[in-house]
Amino acid sequence: MAYGDDYQQLSKYSRETLKGKNLDWNSKPPLYKQYPPDLEHIELDKPDRQGGEPFYSLLQQRRSERSYNKAAVSGSKLSQVLWAAQGITLTTEYHQFRTAPSAGGLFPIETYCAINNVEGFKPGIYHYQVPYHSLILLKEGSYGLELARAALGQKMLRDSSFNLVWSAMIERSRWKYDQRAYRYIYLDAGHIAQNAALAAVSCGLGSCQVGAFFDEEVNQIIDLDGVNEFAIYLSSFGETK
Repeated sequence: MAYGDDYQQLSKYSRETLKGKNLDWNSKPPLYKQYPPDLEHIELDKPDRQGGEPFYSLLQQRRSERSYNKAAVSGSKLSQVLWAAQGITLTTEYHQFRTAPSAGGLFPIETYCAINNVEGFKPGIYHYQVPYHSLILLKEGSYGLELARAALGQKMLRDSSFNLVWSAMIERSRWKYDQRAYRYIYLDAGHIAQNAALAAVSCGLGSCQVGAFFDEEVNQIIDLDGVNEFAIYLSSFGETK
């Protein structure tokens, strides 16, 4: 069955079918995930917001790098990539602006970090806490091999210093956009992944973005339910050979 073709047609906007919608602000999903306070909370290094290589130079250098030397990367490089992906750039009375745009300012994408070899960090699965620029350790252990297997055997996820897994909390976007939300979450993830890839170049790291994976296997590694929240995109990062 051509589910993709059907979805593309059925989710189109047209002047004849698009109708207004009254938003129920009382049912608006929370903007940030909350975790129990007893989980280990690790502050990240303060990101560099002013330096780095010229933008066009970064674009010229960016490539998908699949071979890493398995060396440990510094915590400051991890911090820089995470902030570039989704960090806060401005806080006002009513809103927090981020490095990447999001449809409706709803930010349905969550960032998880599977650390293999980063200085000062235990191997494990972490959640990026956007408003605090910090990580919460969800579970210890090396999951690089499991992620590689789940991603159709792509070994760079095993050999990387760290991997990012982006998930979608679909209700944040569906609350406003209904079925059109599924289009927007992938657009959002693309913006985020490009930011991270360019930050990697600026930090002297290689990266490779991954869209081919067994969905439920990645969901299980990160402990996502696969319905209300599900993995949609991965990226590996490491020192190149």
